[in-house]
Amino acid sequence: MPGVGDASWLGRGKLVLGMIHLPPLPGTPYHDGGGVEPIVERAVASALALVEGGADGCLIQTVDRVYAAGRDSDPARIAALSLVTHAVVEAAGPAFRVGAQLMRNAVQASLAVTKVAGGDFTRVGALVGATMTAGGLVQGDPLAVAEYRHKIDAQALKLIVEIESMHFTWFGGGKSVGEVAALARQAGADAVSLCHRDDDVTVGMIAAVRAACPGLPVILAGHTHHGNAARLLGPEEGADGAFVGTCLEADGWGSAIDRHKVAAYVDIVRSAQG
Repeated sequence: MPGVGDASWLGRGKLVLGMIHLPPLPGTPYHDGGGVEPIVERAVASALALVEGGADGCLIQTVDRVYAAGRDSDPARIAALSLVTHAVVEAAGPAFRVGAQLMRNAVQASLAVTKVAGGDFTRVGALVGATMTAGGLVQGDPLAVAEYRHKIDAQALKLIVEIESMHFTWFGGGKSVGEVAALARQAGADAVSLCHRDDDVTVGMIAAVRAACPGLPVILAGHTHHGNAARLLGPEEGADGAFVGTCLEADGWGSAIDRHKVAAYVDIVRSAQG
């Protein structure tokens, strides 16, 4: 297995990982009370649209509107995400990389879902340090994550860790993005995830991480679209991959994935590689 921070698991080219945003799940206050089947069907349809459009994988992410600041998650919520993730893995096939994330920072539960459902990675909102959110201070616990990852034999599952994005900013300041990346790699990150609304700032952060942590893959956490994909995923100053959401959705954030928008985005990224 490639070591921590080894980019060989990325394969060739730039990873395009579509976001599958789920409606509130059972076990959460804004769930509509219906069954899981429609949620599964919609997620599978979006995953197949990503496959048909040429994307490399997806992240299945809970969108439950309000979140606890701790790392626990309701059992019904975990069970529902497991069903969704397994269905997507089965439908999309072995070449398609599937990740699962229970927001805001239920890392152990996300690892368990991903492992049991046959997925490939999870995205971690806070592995090191802490970040302030609407639900309170979300704190990383790298030792607990490492111990649980070992306990369930999930070392082969990749951790893509937020270091500066809409989901994470180092609480209290005082650390550069390169320093946070180094701490994340030391704690077990296989890649780091970052973004900013200003493309120039994003490019600067990518360069800072590469200077501080040579060989550590950088994945865009958001704010990428058809207009900036060629630059932000370009061969010189671009990231190694991207989580891509709104610009691939048919009717704006949270709607179904449109395979034609996926194909157009993927074509831009592949063309930029020369």
